[in-house]
Amino acid sequence: MTKSRRAFIKKTALSTVGLTVGMSAANYANIPSANDRINFAVIGINSRGKALISSISDVRNTAITAVCDVDSRVVEAAQANVEKRSGKKPMGYKDFRKILEDPNIDAIAIASPDHWHAPMAIMGAKAGKHIYVEKPCCHNPGEGELLVAVQKKYDRLVQMGNQQRSGLASKQAIMDIRYGLIGDVYHGKAWYGSNRKSIGKGQEVAVPEWLDWELWQGPAPRRAYRDNYVHYNWHWFWNWGTGEINNNGTHEIDICRWALDVDYPTRVSSNGGRFHFEDDWEFYDTQVANFEFEGSKMITWEGRSCNGHKFFDRGRGVTIHGTKGTIMMDRGGYFAYDLDGNVIKEMTEATDSGTMDLVGAGGLTTFHMNNFCNGIRQGETLAAPVDDGYKSNLLPHLGNISQHHGRTLDINPLNGHIVGDSEAASMWTRDYEYGWEPTI
Repeated sequence: MTKSRRAFIKKTALSTVGLTVGMSAANYANIPSANDRINFAVIGINSRGKALISSISDVRNTAITAVCDVDSRVVEAAQANVEKRSGKKPMGYKDFRKILEDPNIDAIAIASPDHWHAPMAIMGAKAGKHIYVEKPCCHNPGEGELLVAVQKKYDRLVQMGNQQRSGLASKQAIMDIRYGLIGDVYHGKAWYGSNRKSIGKGQEVAVPEWLDWELWQGPAPRRAYRDNYVHYNWHWFWNWGTGEINNNGTHEIDICRWALDVDYPTRVSSNGGRFHFEDDWEFYDTQVANFEFEGSKMITWEGRSCNGHKFFDRGRGVTIHGTKGTIMMDRGGYFAYDLDGNVIKEMTEATDSGTMDLVGAGGLTTFHMNNFCNGIRQGETLAAPVDDGYKSNLLPHLGNISQHHGRTLDINPLNGHIVGDSEAASMWTRDYEYGWEPTI
């Protein structure tokens, strides 16, 4: 890498270059970019990573120069995918630390399992890379705080993948709320419903030859391999996953927090359980969590992992309630209603969002990635910087902690910490496998 290129990539301007809400998806993709290319590595390419490859490829003046996964079966396929899109074959790695050693890689996009998100992002920022990390940005609140501290210390851009923040219709809805379209807002209702099947009772079996189980576990305490862990069901085990409220609820809880203009709560309560099946699933398939804030505001999240009944004919979304009406929005757009239920305004999102199937990239992911790249190139304000994304990520963690202990938590509204309950506060962080503890 040349000295001038290194200086360009590492310099982040403080100016804001905003996009008007009325811009089309086509205009957004055609924003003139700087002469220097941003070289990406994508880590975790079995599912969501495929979407990131697609979106990065759609952003001008970028290149995917490396892909990485502990599943040997998918590395070659990802290399072929990138080569077909760009004409150049990226390097393929099993161990992401090789990527950190490459001075020509400017940014890494992380789509690994949840327990890897913050440790990889922390190590990446310390290695001088800008970071795009899928939600949740952390497996537990403690490492989320650490990630925020590392981002500030090393002055890297870190964007969390809550892509609806970059939706033009969503930004317009927030603007309408700020201008008082539905009066003073006080309650946000978020929901997610799906028809997930049972994960059964796993059996301890030999590790598949295509999987590096040791590296897959990484910072997590070691467990013997079972046949219902990899690749997706790890979401439902405390050792690696964070439950449905973090897996999907983070998105809509984030929109509610954005709309209500709140940060840390004062009280958190959660109820529910694993009701639908009797299997190895350790989290909750049914969960209702409430987050109370100063100023008489509240967010409610309802998750039903195994019953996909829809509200407003949508499997996921939010309603924001105010003194003059309600706004319902999801990744497809929004409707505003007066107190009598009459539609007073509506807007359709400028691009297809892939509302329920997030393996496909969808326009919002591309918008979000473009914003991240513009932040690197020209100092555009990030739509979801990690210091703000962490606040949205913290709420689901607090919901899980409340439900795990079966009681309401009192929270310090200045920093989000649990107060007066040392047992619940002990879940602020986790045990790490020796040698993998994240540090500043």
